Amino acid sequence: MSQRNKATHPATGDATPGDPASRAEIHESSGAETGAGETREVTAEAEAGVGSVTDTNSSADAAAVTRVFGIRHHGPGSARSLRHALEEFRPDAILIEGPADADPLVGFVAADTMAPPVALLAYVPDSPARAAFWPFAVFSPEWQAMRYGVEHAVPVRFCDLPATNVLAAGDDARGGGSDPLAALASAAGYDDAERWWDAVVESVPDSAAFEAIIEAMGALREDAPHSAAGTTTPTTDAPPHLGAPAPVDTDVPGQMSALPVDAPDADEKHSATTGFEPAAAVDRPDATIAPLIVDHHTLVREAHMRQVMRQVLKGGAKRLAVVCGAWHAPALVEPLGPAAPDMRLLKGLPKTKAALTWVPWTHSRLAAGSGYGAGVTSPGWYHHLFTETARPVARWLTKVAGVLRSHDLPVSSAHIIEAVRLADTLAALRGRPLPGLSEVTEAVRSVMCGGDETMLRLVIDELVVGETLGGVPEDTPTVPLAADLRARARTLRLKQEALARTVDLDLRKERDVERSHLLHRLRLLGIGWGTPTTGEVRSTGTFRETWTLRWEPEFEVRIVEAAVWGTTLRTAAETKILDTASRDDVTVTALADALETALLADLGGATEGLISRLEAAAALDHDVTHLLGALPGLTRTLRYGDVRGTDTKALAHVADGLLVRICAGLPGAVTGLDTDAAQALRTQIDAAHTAISTRDDEHSSTEWLATLQRIADRDDVHGAIAGRAVRLLCDAERIDDADSARRLAAALSVGNTPAAKAAWIDGFLGGRGLLLVHDRELLRRIDEWLRELNEDQFVATLPLLRRTFGSFESGERRAISQALRDTGSAPTTSDSLTAVDPIRGQLALRAATAILGAAG
Repeated sequence: MSQRNKATHPATGDATPGDPASRAEIHESSGAETGAGETREVTAEAEAGVGSVTDTNSSADAAAVTRVFGIRHHGPGSARSLRHALEEFRPDAILIEGPADADPLVGFVAADTMAPPVALLAYVPDSPARAAFWPFAVFSPEWQAMRYGVEHAVPVRFCDLPATNVLAAGDDARGGGSDPLAALASAAGYDDAERWWDAVVESVPDSAAFEAIIEAMGALREDAPHSAAGTTTPTTDAPPHLGAPAPVDTDVPGQMSALPVDAPDADEKHSATTGFEPAAAVDRPDATIAPLIVDHHTLVREAHMRQVMRQVLKGGAKRLAVVCGAWHAPALVEPLGPAAPDMRLLKGLPKTKAALTWVPWTHSRLAAGSGYGAGVTSPGWYHHLFTETARPVARWLTKVAGVLRSHDLPVSSAHIIEAVRLADTLAALRGRPLPGLSEVTEAVRSVMCGGDETMLRLVIDELVVGETLGGVPEDTPTVPLAADLRARARTLRLKQEALARTVDLDLRKERDVERSHLLHRLRLLGIGWGTPTTGEVRSTGTFRETWTLRWEPEFEVRIVEAAVWGTTLRTAAETKILDTASRDDVTVTALADALETALLADLGGATEGLISRLEAAAALDHDVTHLLGALPGLTRTLRYGDVRGTDTKALAHVADGLLVRICAGLPGAVTGLDTDAAQALRTQIDAAHTAISTRDDEHSSTEWLATLQRIADRDDVHGAIAGRAVRLLCDAERIDDADSARRLAAALSVGNTPAAKAAWIDGFLGGRGLLLVHDRELLRRIDEWLRELNEDQFVATLPLLRRTFGSFESGERRAISQALRDTGSAPTTSDSLTAVDPIRGQLALRAATAILGAAG
């Protein structure tokens, strides 16, 4: 129906419909001039199949009856009406708008493990990033048609352009245009086309509505001109629907192409009764201003649908049901006419090799207005309307109460009763037979949420949209890599879920280790099923990993893309990581990170190659900062190797070699640096110091501390680095407190600028505020220096000092203030110690004795 509301696919490429006379003949044969009248039972003048159609009618076809059902994709009212209509009509063949080459997949609909929402996925095997989806929910009319077919043993086929043509067409072939429902809504006195459709069709399911739908669409198509250029300007706000991912940047590596598959059908856009404005509808121009156009893309698709109809009728069908978007219905109900014009229109369409399969889908993807969603703003509400036929509003508001109670919000039965009354009253005032989502949402906002939009957003996210992940049978055709993932996930008891779930892995358990390997391999392949996160269980060791798991439908395409690397997750990950490491522009840091990832993912087949590549790259890299950046990763890899029982002797050799080169080059690399470069190098030095301390290798620690000693003894080093070197040496007990005090006094001497002094202090303290609490001599010296600064010097030094002291914890800052208040800036001596109070001491001893006695 609406071109605005249906994301369309560039299915026709550069094919032309022939001369103007041929186009007029096609238009005439589609029945557009007649207005399509009503839903008809017609004698089909169908000839032959798609590829070999003649203009000769057979007597056997004369008795065939065809009924066309114009529906709204993802509309629960249309789905229920269609189900009733099929039960009344009792067809012996059903055609559904969808890729014609997906017919072999219809049989999977009958499987017990097939649970919508699901989607047909079509992709080019040699270029998986070029792909398209056709999503279906339980409330999709097409899904109900397929279910009717499998339940009643009625053959079901798809009749739209095959995916081989869809994926081959260029983006410039995409159709578009304005909304044909806007004219109908305006004539009925509605200012919103979707609200009109919802009130007239969705809220009053009736199999007789298809007659009026076809008549209305036919009247609109009578005056709609054909696009002579073959394309029209697509609306930029149209979200994707049946089979239509929205436009995306196809130049982004690894991103799926935008291949909308449907034409101007307003039968599948947002419901205007959602109670909130869809993002895609903001600033949308009035659809009644732009003229309706039957574009070339639509003509090609309808020509293919008629050809498939002829083929089915030629095959002996006597009662044919055709389920399509309402905008196409008038072109299919009239006598089909001669096949030659359709054949000329379809001749020369671009083609490519395509593979098709079923994949799980989610309600949130149905609700997405961009990406690969279907543009349905309220799939959870639609699912409720379709599955709950008795008292849907009361049951819905009961669910809303449950959601709010789960978030510890007080909602009683009285709230539900009053909300139901308000929704019914609003519907009556607006002349609606039943409350829609807008009325229900307003009742929830007023009665249950007290006008709080935050509480209402919880209801919208968890119920109106919802999050349900569908399922497909295990024997659904797929690439070997996907089959390996399914098998591994089943063995490790990892369930694909749409809702985020946190999993804590104990790496001392075999199954958890294997789960960790699987998740790391998937991340390496660009499949982010699991995301490392900080767990609720505090742990500083390496025996625990915490992951947040959430399955996204587009991972199915990423799996297909990753299949080029191998047939199993292990081999694919090893091949990809080695390919990345072999690039000429790879850095030592990147190689160290890749080696760490390989160990975490248990990619033993790639470890040797990565180590060799890292040794070669490190030998040629003379930048000390690159080597410093790689050292922490290597040290972590050594540590994880110990935990996971991995042989890391070769890796230890590489780490030792890196440290030797760092120790040799670092003293010369710390000179002549500005403030920004010094701060960056200081961060790297901190990371390297932590890594070396963690490794706990005596030789490495000795060499590193000796290097820091040489840096601390130099006079031409930036204060941020010199102060930090002194601090690290003091912590390692390589210099004593007296030596560090002497160095501090030298740094704060008259010969240095206030900025240099502040930089030295910042490097020395470096976020360690407790040093000033416990070392009163250090606190005194810094306090005296600050007191001696004149106003100009203090103003110039203040920003760096604020950064230094601002990095302290609030408790540390309070303790420093308390220390200054209690003892001032004077050094502490034995005379200043508090005298012993025997009475208070006796009280303390009695309390301690009582506590120990109770514990014993």
